[in-house]
Amino acid sequence: MKKFILLLCLTPLLIFSCKEEFDQPITTDAELDLNDENRARKQRRKRFVEFTVRIENINTPHRFFASGGFGTAPAFPGEDYTFSFNAGPGTKLSFATMLVQSNDLFFGPGEAGIALYDASNNPISGDVTDQVDLWDAGTEVNEEPGTGPNQAPRQSGPNTGVDENGTVELIENVNDGFTHPTVEESIQVIIESNFGSPTGFRVTIKNISAGSSLPSPLAPGNFVIHTTDAPLFTVGEADRGVGLEELAEDGNNAPLTSYLADNTGLVTPFAPGTWAAHRPYATPFFIVGQPDLGFGLEALAEDGDPGPHAASLATMRTVEFSGVFNTPDGASAPAPIFPGEAYEFTIQGKPGANLSFATMLVQSNDLFVGPGENGIPLFDRYRRPLSGDITDLLDLWDAGTEVNEFPGAGLNQAPRQSGPNVGEDENGPVVIVRDQFEYPELSDIIRVTITPNF
Repeated sequence: MKKFILLLCLTPLLIFSCKEEFDQPITTDAELDLNDENRARKQRRKRFVEFTVRIENINTPHRFFASGGFGTAPAFPGEDYTFSFNAGPGTKLSFATMLVQSNDLFFGPGEAGIALYDASNNPISGDVTDQVDLWDAGTEVNEEPGTGPNQAPRQSGPNTGVDENGTVELIENVNDGFTHPTVEESIQVIIESNFGSPTGFRVTIKNISAGSSLPSPLAPGNFVIHTTDAPLFTVGEADRGVGLEELAEDGNNAPLTSYLADNTGLVTPFAPGTWAAHRPYATPFFIVGQPDLGFGLEALAEDGDPGPHAASLATMRTVEFSGVFNTPDGASAPAPIFPGEAYEFTIQGKPGANLSFATMLVQSNDLFVGPGENGIPLFDRYRRPLSGDITDLLDLWDAGTEVNEFPGAGLNQAPRQSGPNVGEDENGPVVIVRDQFEYPELSDIIRVTITPNF
């Protein structure tokens, strides 16, 4: 993913623009209501206050992009399961569904999953049954298929067979003395691409075992969309205890659904951005409900390039100070911030000034995080400087310049696009994002704090 960093970091280091000063009297100690008189004196001498702003990426680094369960009842011969999802290049599909007439056997791809895009980043489509196998979970001793008293159709309750304490293996490599049905006579798996959107997929799992050596239902199962291998199991290793045993022995997909959900979600970097300390009535970034003002917000929101907007801020008479933040704390070069990383930078402001800033939500087409059109007051009514966590004063904004795609999967989003400004023009207004997609709560992915430096 870091290959797109160069696209996001095309601007120089921090730029400041200092203009005409406010014609306001310096505040008194009483107005500041500060216990430390030395701080007040220092503020008088400087005529402005320096603040440290810290923008932290607090995304949980989820392992999986999408996941879910499929089916609410067994699928008998002639029936099928279907499920759908969105996924971008580089993702893979894994799934598992129980062969009901067994102790702990299940159908699914190998531990690496099925690649959803080919080498040219074209989505795959068609019959992928040849990438599916029959697996032994290694959790319960096998009995003769279709007759065992501890198999789901005949057992007295869940988890009643003899513990095997084995490992996950291809059934063809397990010498249990029994004959098992082949994949080709039991199941057919078909993937349809471009289902509802360019990154949409639908998967159909058909039970075709009516004429096989062992007609058997399939049980409700689970699917997961991932980029790294072995999301459900590792060949030659014991079951991980996260739900595969319940699925493979009893057709109970609830525990695995819960585990996958806890480890699934959008993970996004935040891109370099701009900031400005400005007059309280100014709108140096955008005006809500109106199209992009042409000051450079489009490049920032679509491609993570703050350069054009920084240049515009430097010419605005209503902006007192402005700059760029683009180098992660502790790094030596401009880059996006990934989970656990932060931008930290110093700004200047005087009583009466407001703060605005914007940073791109990278796994989007043109979304950015920042305060409203007039920014956030840097001082309260008593001219005390702003301090603390200001995340709850921010929103996720849609710049209205590029049509939104599924977050984290869109082909015209920065991590996957072929170049800057390649998405479909939207020609819409700047608004708090309201579309058909789901986004994480800001408080779950970003934290912004400000500290006055006395």
